Amino acid sequence: MDEIFLGLLGCGTVGTGVAKLLVDNKDIIYKRTGKKLTLRRIADIDTKTDRGINFKKGVLVNDAQKVINDPKIDIVIEMIGGEKIAKELILEAINNKKHIITANKALLAGKNGVEIFKAAKKKGVFLGYEASVAGCIPIIKTIRESLVGNKITAISGILNGTCNYILSKITDEGLTFDKALLLAQKKGFAEADPFLDIEGHDTAHKLAILSTIAYGMIIDLNEIFVEGISKISPLDIKFAKQFGYCIKLLAINKNHDNCIEARVHPTMIPIDSILSNVNGSLNAISISGDAISDMLICGQGAGMMPTASAVISDIADIARNMEAGIENTVPALSYQPENIRKIPVLSINKISTNYYIRFFAADKPGVLSKIAGILGDFNISVKSVHQHKKSEKGPVPIVIFTHLAKEANMRKALENISELDVMADTPYLIRIEETDK
Repeated sequence: MDEIFLGLLGCGTVGTGVAKLLVDNKDIIYKRTGKKLTLRRIADIDTKTDRGINFKKGVLVNDAQKVINDPKIDIVIEMIGGEKIAKELILEAINNKKHIITANKALLAGKNGVEIFKAAKKKGVFLGYEASVAGCIPIIKTIRESLVGNKITAISGILNGTCNYILSKITDEGLTFDKALLLAQKKGFAEADPFLDIEGHDTAHKLAILSTIAYGMIIDLNEIFVEGISKISPLDIKFAKQFGYCIKLLAINKNHDNCIEARVHPTMIPIDSILSNVNGSLNAISISGDAISDMLICGQGAGMMPTASAVISDIADIARNMEAGIENTVPALSYQPENIRKIPVLSINKISTNYYIRFFAADKPGVLSKIAGILGDFNISVKSVHQHKKSEKGPVPIVIFTHLAKEANMRKALENISELDVMADTPYLIRIEETDK
């Protein structure tokens, strides 16, 4: 079989990119796979918009059933997004023994993902999802194939281009969060409703997928601590830079053998670290393993063509398997199904790290001693204190950097400090990671 027929569900931004790559690079793809990859059907509710591609008559339709029930189509590419409809169509296509490719991290990261992977295994079809995490960065293949001989000890990364762009603009140009977000929306990096991105949930979906393939674990999204970037101010950025740090929204994963850490939050990292210098809409992932020590992969984490590139890589994998007449040689979730188990996720309250804390307090004598006293009561040692000059306009910002402290103690201390009558606002903390690990 020299020709493989493809069906595409959804022809929006990324779907159009997939179609473009299949048309524009068909010769090089054929030379690399030995297969002619032909888009037989594309289903989208919008069949009128000019996508800059000259589709043959009858290829673009508005009925998804014409894709998933076409007996000639071997591979179905889901680019609809969302969960309910996408899940129904994927399961129906799997039942028809069609291979599946998707970039739908929200669908795969939750309970629906477990059901879909099981269905694909039962029917003996390939489920490709390289595009679901970090755009064109081949992080799924890297962990699942290149690092198969490693015990993964830690993963940390910038997995959301929208947040990275916003933080870069605040850092480089001194913009407020709101202005940086508006600019990101104008540039097309942020959605009209940016909640999933800026509050860290998009990153958490990706971290859930990486946790599964790195450790062979079942993870509930609710077990991942998630905090977004909407409370970060130019003042925080200024203090971070002044003391040798940069603020990034990081996905952090650490292997403690009997449990793992899985958390997403704004993080101060040393300004001379590699991740600190990943700016704009770029993504980057640092991986630590017992054989490789540390490695970092960086690239475009979203967008039409970078994401489409990852989709094509999955198509190529399936094409090569079909050429060889074999089923999957690589487990979809990196581990053999019988070896995927539940691993405890460490509560955020049990982690220990260094902290940056920002207060707005009345400019009165004794304020610092009250704050320091409460921190001391909870076994939190102050590393340094920085206070702005006296102000006639009211409260002044006070910044404290701490030594290593337990999160549970920090939370209790901040609750008590918040109740002080000299506090003008709720204290805000940022966790500090001293290395890329």
